[in-house]
Amino acid sequence: MSKKIALITGATGGIGFEVAKRLGNDGYLVVLNGIEESKGQSRIDELTSLGLEAEYVGFDVTNEEAVTENVKAIGEKYGHIDCVINNAGGLGGRSAIEGMTTEFYRAVMALNLDSTFFVTRAAIPYLKKAKGSSVVNYTSNAAWNAGGPGAGIYGVSKAAVNTLTRALAKELASSGIRVNAVSPGTIDTPFHAQIKATKPEVFASWKDSILLGRLGQPEEVASVISFLVSDDASFVTAETIQIGGGQALGI
Repeated sequence: MSKKIALITGATGGIGFEVAKRLGNDGYLVVLNGIEESKGQSRIDELTSLGLEAEYVGFDVTNEEAVTENVKAIGEKYGHIDCVINNAGGLGGRSAIEGMTTEFYRAVMALNLDSTFFVTRAAIPYLKKAKGSSVVNYTSNAAWNAGGPGAGIYGVSKAAVNTLTRALAKELASSGIRVNAVSPGTIDTPFHAQIKATKPEVFASWKDSILLGRLGQPEEVASVISFLVSDDASFVTAETIQIGGGQALGI
């Protein structure tokens, strides 16, 4: 039986790395993507020291040509890809729509929507060569509530990812490929390190909007993704799973 291959974008830190670690422990050879070569290599060293199989492939997920070239190289090297985790993305900054530059608008859409589209499109031929393959995208509460101050376009980009997830699920079902999304709430990652250090009272207050009264941990996102790509979720497609401790209820 050939090795299961997982491609995880934006996987050198935060949630992405925990997903890589979890899938590595699940028996996948994990291919980590990122844009910082030294960080990528240190992550590979960390995973291999745990006895996991991993490699790093550096490319910018917003660059269509780079994505197509590198995903094809991964697919050709291993003959197939079993799952794609479109973890790369982010807020990209904040700006009101009035006065927003076209450059900012396009950058946020590229980071969240284009990246998901480019990577998945390039991977489809290789997902078709695996049995029980799947894709997991990342959406957000902002896709439904249009985001906080200055995050409206982020919300638009994530709403588009939500619809893209369903469109892909429809299109790829006949090929046996499942496509789902996760919607993480506020997760305690290094992404929040600055506000945690400079405004601890603000950071602490975030848990007040969460039904379970605490922030999530990256491992809790990874465990849901582990389920979604497994045979245990073989009848799950076109779904979005909230991982926010009830945050979506907006208490």
